[in-house]
Amino acid sequence: MAVTTGAQPALDPHDFLAIDALLDDEEKAIRDTVRQFVREQIVPEVGDWFERGVLPREVIGELAKLGLFGMHLEGYGLPGASAVSYGLACTELEAGDSGIRSAVSVQGSLAMFAIWRWGSEEQKEQWLPRMHTGEVIGCFGLTEPDAGSDPGTMRTHARRDGDDWIISGTKMWITNGTIADIAIVWARTGEDEIRGFVVEKGTPGFSAPEIHKKLSLRASVTSELVLDEVRVPSEAMLPGASTLRGPLSCLNEARFGIVFGAVGAARACFEAALDYSKSRIVFEKPISAYQLTQQKLAEMALEINRASLVALHLGRMKDNGTLRPEHVSLGKMGNVRGAIEVCRSARTVLGGNGITLEYPVIRHMNNLESVLTYEGTHEVHTLVVGGALTGTPAFRG
Repeated sequence: MAVTTGAQPALDPHDFLAIDALLDDEEKAIRDTVRQFVREQIVPEVGDWFERGVLPREVIGELAKLGLFGMHLEGYGLPGASAVSYGLACTELEAGDSGIRSAVSVQGSLAMFAIWRWGSEEQKEQWLPRMHTGEVIGCFGLTEPDAGSDPGTMRTHARRDGDDWIISGTKMWITNGTIADIAIVWARTGEDEIRGFVVEKGTPGFSAPEIHKKLSLRASVTSELVLDEVRVPSEAMLPGASTLRGPLSCLNEARFGIVFGAVGAARACFEAALDYSKSRIVFEKPISAYQLTQQKLAEMALEINRASLVALHLGRMKDNGTLRPEHVSLGKMGNVRGAIEVCRSARTVLGGNGITLEYPVIRHMNNLESVLTYEGTHEVHTLVVGGALTGTPAFRG
């Protein structure tokens, strides 16, 4: 039996379970680089961006300089980083703001992945290197005003006209849409056939008006895509995908980043609450000395460490080729829900200060309300997991 002697080192409240020890040097280096960037260039400004409802275009350029766009993809000048490294980058980006992580996620895991996985060699060579450097920004058009959780009911359609395709329809809640140079638009081309198309900005009949009056993801560009008889050449179609499997595979990539990203949002709120509790004096002592506050902090730490381990395990599974969509659904379902609870508890620790943009808590809390429902609602992921457990799908009668 092992016997320990002497004083034990103090536990690190920011890494209570010593999860850092499970990471290799490259993973830590990538994480630390993104963390430093976020703390120096995002955190000091993002509250103001959120209040004004803007995401400065130069921020997109800085994210590209870090090599974050499509960092987990290989070939065509892309870094081919591990899934864990990409996930850790998402954690740090979302510790800054969910909108920043969303911009990277949509560019790399939706728009770029769609081309990388389902595009022709010509499309990959034409777009992927330029998207990686940020020269070309992409968006992903799947969700519609009346087709969100059930994309199979989409109304956007494309028909052949000689060597061209003509696309008509509307997409909704599209991150990066207004600033995007290209949109990956999914459209019905037959009764059971769904195809993806690369639609370039400026194509006649194509517009991307920005959605305003949001109270969530305000430091993010959210748009509508309107396609009115948009004519694209046949080579604009992604040849590898002909069913919903195409866009759904892209969504799974994006959900993976969310599993990690939610940890970052929760961690930022926990750190704000922990620091505040030590300096806020009530009845002649800091509120950190009260049992109720310590319970809140302990519950937050439990959730963050649990979520971190889930994310890391899923990342290792993805790198090993054993990760399934149902695993990602479980991770998103649990980690986002847990992150929201951490943010809400942190808000109570900060009292009235918790609702101001001087602190990150209310901003993260509002953002996560969107994260809870995009890339698959909490309810849908619950049913995905339930179907995997029981062997009985619950989506249709």
